Amino acid sequence: MRRVEDITEALWGTRVSPSTVSKLNQKIYKKLEAWRMQPIEGEFPYVYLDGIVLKRTWAGEVKSVSVLVAIGVDSEGYRRILGVQEGHKEDKSGWSEFLRYLKEHGLTGVKLIISDACMGLYESVGDYYPEADWQHCMVHFHRNVANRVPSTKVKEVARMLKAIYAQESRDAAMDKVADICEKLQQMKLPKAAELIEEKIEETLTYYSYPDNHWVRIRTNNALERIMREIRRRTRVVGAFPDGNSALMLVAARLRHVSGTKWGAKRYLSMDELYKQNFTEQQSA
Repeated sequence: MRRVEDITEALWGTRVSPSTVSKLNQKIYKKLEAWRMQPIEGEFPYVYLDGIVLKRTWAGEVKSVSVLVAIGVDSEGYRRILGVQEGHKEDKSGWSEFLRYLKEHGLTGVKLIISDACMGLYESVGDYYPEADWQHCMVHFHRNVANRVPSTKVKEVARMLKAIYAQESRDAAMDKVADICEKLQQMKLPKAAELIEEKIEETLTYYSYPDNHWVRIRTNNALERIMREIRRRTRVVGAFPDGNSALMLVAARLRHVSGTKWGAKRYLSMDELYKQNFTEQQSA
């Protein structure tokens, strides 16, 4: 019961007596589910995906449950919460079900999906949004490279990576990649060089989009800030009694965010994107 009270406090912002817990939760769960299942209206050229792993009790044991989240930037440049769903695991089946849920609720107009290189996500994107590009979050990629570098060399390699993304074009960035990989080999860091050679192009997709969008579409920061707040809120609970309560708490925070200035302030000017698309269609 204490854990359920913790969840209720996180949802409502205050602790209530045990006699009212069930009634309050049933009321808010019904509203959250209706909000979660509402249709997605309009087009969303940019979509950000991420997941959070929480703990739940299962047959007396504590196990993991994933909650998957999507936000998007619509055709007018405003951010919207697109969906949240229990994923069980952040694998291909989990992401596939989540993308199906988004598709069935009306997500259209997707041009670019931004995320970490989550297991199975890229393959699932191809199943449901085959015409969309994928941007591997450069921040996550930097961390992956850092894991292959001795601690004494991390800062130096990080500066080298930043030089790639400071270039004015994709071709110039790839020229810089070749120089850096050669230098990494000379520094006897072959594993870092190998990863960069194999995966760096996944992080350069943003170069195909308007340059005034680059800073905001080359990372998953737009969603990660929200996920950090959700992690802070869920710490008070510890292990959830079931997956649905975990989902509802995440949904509650997302619903709150959607009603703040977060969704009322224009995030990007989309004029250049649509001008670019028009020019490409005219040239085809």
